[in-house]
Amino acid sequence: YCNDMEYSRTIFPNILGHRSRLDAESGAEYLLLSVIHGLLNGECSPEIRLLGCSVLASPCQDDKMIKPCRSTCDALRRDCAHAFEAIEMAWPYFLDCDRFFASNEEGCFDPLAGLKARQELEMSSLSPEEPSTIIQFTYTSNTQMYSLLKRTAAKCAQISRVYSIGRSTEGRDLLVIEFSNNPGQHELLEPEIKLVANMHGNEVLGRQLVIYMAQYLCSEYILGNQRIQTIINTTRIHILASMNPDGYELAASEVEDNSDPELGHLLNGWTNGRTNAQNIDLNRNFPDLTSIFYRNRRSRHYRIDHVAIPDAYWFGKVAPETYAVMKWIRSLPFVQSASLHGGDLVVSYPFDFSRHPQEERMFSPTPDEQILKQLARTYADAHATMSNNDTERCGASFYRTRGIINGALWYSFAGGMSDFNYLHTNCLEITVELGCDKFPSEAELYPEWKRNKEPLLSFIESVHRGIKGVVQDVGGNGIKGATISVRGIRKDVTTAEDGDYWRLLNPGTHILTATAKGYSRVSKRVYLPHNMDKAGRVDFVLEKVGIFVFIILFKQFHSNILFYISFLDTWDRFDPYNQFERYSEPDVSEGGLERQEKPWWWTYFSQSGISPPHWLLRSV
Repeated sequence: YCNDMEYSRTIFPNILGHRSRLDAESGAEYLLLSVIHGLLNGECSPEIRLLGCSVLASPCQDDKMIKPCRSTCDALRRDCAHAFEAIEMAWPYFLDCDRFFASNEEGCFDPLAGLKARQELEMSSLSPEEPSTIIQFTYTSNTQMYSLLKRTAAKCAQISRVYSIGRSTEGRDLLVIEFSNNPGQHELLEPEIKLVANMHGNEVLGRQLVIYMAQYLCSEYILGNQRIQTIINTTRIHILASMNPDGYELAASEVEDNSDPELGHLLNGWTNGRTNAQNIDLNRNFPDLTSIFYRNRRSRHYRIDHVAIPDAYWFGKVAPETYAVMKWIRSLPFVQSASLHGGDLVVSYPFDFSRHPQEERMFSPTPDEQILKQLARTYADAHATMSNNDTERCGASFYRTRGIINGALWYSFAGGMSDFNYLHTNCLEITVELGCDKFPSEAELYPEWKRNKEPLLSFIESVHRGIKGVVQDVGGNGIKGATISVRGIRKDVTTAEDGDYWRLLNPGTHILTATAKGYSRVSKRVYLPHNMDKAGRVDFVLEKVGIFVFIILFKQFHSNILFYISFLDTWDRFDPYNQFERYSEPDVSEGGLERQEKPWWWTYFSQSGISPPHWLLRSV
């Protein structure tokens, strides 16, 4: 079992105390090692076997045993932790890195040295046209996808992690892999970007591309690729490879069932697997905030940013995948995003819903038309064929616009994810249609990677444009929820938890204004030159001013009617169902009596020292 080690002599007793080869081969450790090798099914198995053999049969030199290196054991344990988690198995006791391995100072050997040398030789034999990072360009099942992402995160634990944002209808994880020089933490002034793929389960190319991108970012960072290191050290990247794993399962099974694998992708239906397991099209399931915007856009004082989700939305059918993504979008200060689809070759940008619902194809720009158009252009121009004028290519109808289009001008639909991102958060999202074939053959995966690798990297880098900064009070404390407005663009952004913000802007002169409740208003004139290669820094310091709370109490005839102006941010009202569940169980005091929730006005009167009206108290 261990006869292919890089040495030919061992010594007994071994590290585990076996006094002969027969003892070692009949021991529990030897049996367990072979069982693990089979259970891991290719995940870390060559390395695990070699590590186990180095303990069972360490090399002998000058009649002395040389222990394997502890650093090799520690590194392998980090890389293979996900594989053991997948089979619900603990790390083997006989591979205890502290107990059975030695440090470099004590004198040790690396049992994986030969394997690493062979891998480096394979790497050096690649032609310059091939990627320096070795990627297997095949389709991955959901199980393989989860394993691959976890393995990638374990390999690059210092810059990556995986986390789940929820589960699909059938209970599959919506797994995100994150890349950052400080994974798991939002860093001040570091922009956050997301890539979302496989929203429609049968549109699978984007899913594979972002899986490859995760592997590429990890490997190239380790290899010292300066561009990739700069991207990861200055940007926090979140990749959701499959928003609809249930739909993918259905679409993939249809291809696998076909007798001719080369024709399977062609016979895959344009609708089979598109929706989730509840038969919901996820890109029609988000709150329709665009209609609310159109109804109110002529009102001078209406805010079109952070539009609240109407309560009526929650009484419809909200898919668990949609709900999970909405919570995810709200939980992080995303600056920009790309949603990867299939069926054509074009990049579209909001609005996706026509300003006249009866018009199926009508140009419907957002206030950020110019910057969204530039984001779309960034991807399309970096693509090998998307923006060219070849009328024979896939997506030929977009050659006049060089591969980009306003979503509603293409075709109108309500409840889309891009419109929700724009109207409910700070995030600007484009939709990338990667090609006419929704489920291309495996032979097309590597050519598609070559076409889309640079556009994806360029899009990630484009988040570093415009301005960024921090809004603070005079004491140097960041102000959360402060508003940054740009004159002439009727769409504001708000600051994150520590007061930092990002505003994507094209070059030119802009007048910015920072405001916050209870603080002064500050304006600045900013000039962004055309040759800027990173976002300009514009900070604001706001002074405290007096806060006045107005409550209008109105009594009409013999009925007690309470009218009030609420100065609470309606954007924070999210998912009333969670609120109802939170208060559904009675709160019981120590004496066993049920405590009631205090009404919204109770805090105001109790803190101000003013007694509430007697009729208002009777209403409690």
